[in-house]
Amino acid sequence: MSNTATIVGIDVGTSSTKGVLVALDGTILATVSRAHEVSTPRPGHVEMDPAIWWDEAVSITRELLTATGQTQGQDIVAVGVSGMGPCVVLTDETGTLLRPGILYGVDTRATAQIARLTHELGGAAAIRAQTGSALSTQSVGPKLSWLAEHEPDVWARARRLFMPASWLGWNLTGAYYLDQHSASQCTPMYDAASQDWHQRWAAPLAGPLTLPPLVWPADVIGTVSADAAAQTGLAAGTPVIAGTIDAWSEAVSVGAQQLGDLMLMYGTTMFLVHTTALHNTSPVLWGTTGAFPGTRNLAAGMATSGAITSWLHDLFGAPGHPQLLAEAHESGVGARGLLMLPYFAGERTPIADPDARGVIAGLTTAHTRGDLYRAALEATAFGVRHNIEAFEHAGARIDRIVAVGGGTRGGLWPQIVSDVTGRRQLVPEKTIGASYGAAYLAAGAVTGPSETADIERWNPIVERLKPDPRATEAYDRRYRQYLELYPATSTIAHALAQDEQRGQS
Repeated sequence: MSNTATIVGIDVGTSSTKGVLVALDGTILATVSRAHEVSTPRPGHVEMDPAIWWDEAVSITRELLTATGQTQGQDIVAVGVSGMGPCVVLTDETGTLLRPGILYGVDTRATAQIARLTHELGGAAAIRAQTGSALSTQSVGPKLSWLAEHEPDVWARARRLFMPASWLGWNLTGAYYLDQHSASQCTPMYDAASQDWHQRWAAPLAGPLTLPPLVWPADVIGTVSADAAAQTGLAAGTPVIAGTIDAWSEAVSVGAQQLGDLMLMYGTTMFLVHTTALHNTSPVLWGTTGAFPGTRNLAAGMATSGAITSWLHDLFGAPGHPQLLAEAHESGVGARGLLMLPYFAGERTPIADPDARGVIAGLTTAHTRGDLYRAALEATAFGVRHNIEAFEHAGARIDRIVAVGGGTRGGLWPQIVSDVTGRRQLVPEKTIGASYGAAYLAAGAVTGPSETADIERWNPIVERLKPDPRATEAYDRRYRQYLELYPATSTIAHALAQDEQRGQS
């Protein structure tokens, strides 16, 4: 392998597509990002045009090549991909898109289908025993059922099912596939024991679709086609790996796929992934196949986290997040009497309530934007603690917590999470996230484990956050109030959500 050999990693996220060019020792040579926005045509509907993802991948790859002086991608030896999920992207048999992609659990349109299918398939416990998870807004099956019922013309033409990572893989190579982990989030269509499609439940829900063959995230699914080479500047014949859902690729990027690890992904949403060898299940979490053979995960996801601070930033017209972080630091523990529920887009785990809504309690005219920003950071930390307690209730043993994502920058947010949870966190040197994990998997696929350094050498731990005992004691009291605030306000929140839905239906 040439000393100049490099790897490209591309990740499609909720708010941007990111690309990274990495040397075989893990050194980041160049990064490129393209911002994009989701579409919300109706309450509870969250979509995006997958054509955007491919266009961004093309422009990002060309810019990475330009940044390093390459004209034909001759030094790139492999391509890694990842993307948000589980999503629903439908095409005809030629790969022509039929409608915008339906996003993961933040899209809550299929609540009626979740209830109906749960009843028809024998209840939540029976579904969880077969697949690893109960049906929720995160599940693919109910969204397919929604499409069959509400968009029959689209459904009649649908032949293939993609997610963002496999959509990039298709455009790069022409291979039709889905990785095992992503398939395990296609509840109730996947069998956790056999790690294959559960045909008895999958066939009726898939309808006209040919379900994709299943591979592992690090498997090479093909090589860059001549057409994709012409568009991207990559060399035809370059190997491409299958990739997987972004949170799992992020966990790979920081080495948080060892047994007992818990990854905290600080981003637009907060995601938590715990790795185990056991088939643990929980009525309020998601049980999935891991990114590597022989591993399983319990996972949790909050519908909003960084999205709230971005909303506040835009609302305030502030000079930037660093200024707001400074003001939030000045506000101090407890945000001067404010308490927030972070359910601004419903909530996924552990309450599984798409009609939950954000609440800000304790407001007075004396409160500042720094207090509100601090309350938002604390609210997401309370949500993390709520989920961690659900993991442990399900029997998970958490040996270490590794933080990743853009939200780790600046220090205040992860410190608040450590203070609220009373847990230590490890912060690695590189927190670029899923695109870096995709590049690491791609490197291993073409060099083999004997030539590719382990991820701890690629991305060493550089910071160890410890909770402040005095802050933790204060937050213990506030956390109890946080747990009480949701049931105290949920009836009104549900009524308001229903009024919103009726008004825009």
